[in-house]
Amino acid sequence: MRATVIHAPRDIRVEERDAPTILTPSDAVVRVVAACVCGSDLWPYRGVRDTKEPRGIGHEFVGVVDQVGDDVTDLHVGDFVIAPFTTNDGTCQACAHGMTSGCDHGSTFGVTPDAYGHPLGGAQAEYVRVPDAAASLVVVPGPVDDDLVPSLLTLSDVFSTGHHAAVSAEVGPGKTVVVVGDGAVGLSAVLAAKRLGAERIIAMSRHADRQALAREFGATDIVEARGDEGVAAVRELLGGDLADCALEAVGTAESMDQALRVVRAGGAVGYVGVPAGDPELPMPFLFAKNITVGGGMAPARAYIEELLPDVLSRTIDPGKVFDLELPLDQAPEAYAAMDERRAIKVLLRP
Repeated sequence: MRATVIHAPRDIRVEERDAPTILTPSDAVVRVVAACVCGSDLWPYRGVRDTKEPRGIGHEFVGVVDQVGDDVTDLHVGDFVIAPFTTNDGTCQACAHGMTSGCDHGSTFGVTPDAYGHPLGGAQAEYVRVPDAAASLVVVPGPVDDDLVPSLLTLSDVFSTGHHAAVSAEVGPGKTVVVVGDGAVGLSAVLAAKRLGAERIIAMSRHADRQALAREFGATDIVEARGDEGVAAVRELLGGDLADCALEAVGTAESMDQALRVVRAGGAVGYVGVPAGDPELPMPFLFAKNITVGGGMAPARAYIEELLPDVLSRTIDPGKVFDLELPLDQAPEAYAAMDERRAIKVLLRP
């Protein structure tokens, strides 16, 4: 089968690799219908994170069940499924509390091996093996219209992650919200805040195309300034006040600092940007301002069933974050387009 492999910074190749097979009775093999490039995939692409040896890459996909292990009874060949970007067993303490991304036996596609030590391939491929398939995969009632595939794919990670930022910051009716980051996660966070009833949503963005989508998703205001000027711009929009909530969707020290400083005393920050450059929290500042900071790796599996009905009913259309679609063979161009900010997020079709 064809699979996307990262060899070194800016060295992405589509290669022939052995198709996955059932290795444990709880496995399933899924034929990928659509996958995509994540902003976090750009960290190894840019060399921010080391690539010690060539490996499959990608962790977001939807597809059709092709094979199931003997212990898998709730999934059937032919089911259309959403795969959260982390697997989970559904039985540990973390899973019992809805924190599936912290599962004691979980793994991440293309990054970590499964609980049995077997390598786990990347999602930007024709087929993917899914351990703990019954607990991890979510079946979408069929038939599935092709135009819904992009939005269903966002539930694998990006929209679920934006939703996690909003939930972690306690976004709700009447709240004022600032979103730091205008990538696919930040834009998803705008849509999530709107869905949860936020009254005022300020998107911090310097790019006209992303500003337009942010407004379509529910942003009431745009701020292009950063740092002290960005804080001042938020105050001006809010009549001298700061926001109730900030959603951090980048992962740098600068973005976290910005998120903390646009929130009022007693407010909350939800952070979901994958950390790069080891951003640190200023504990004296948090102590003085009583700001709550929550978030981290989104438990996508715990959110998919909540968000799925709104996608199927077309109440929301998070798939609009995909502004470029390419065949799998053009995965190197997909990475270049996102790295160069020529695309917000790229969908790949095997």
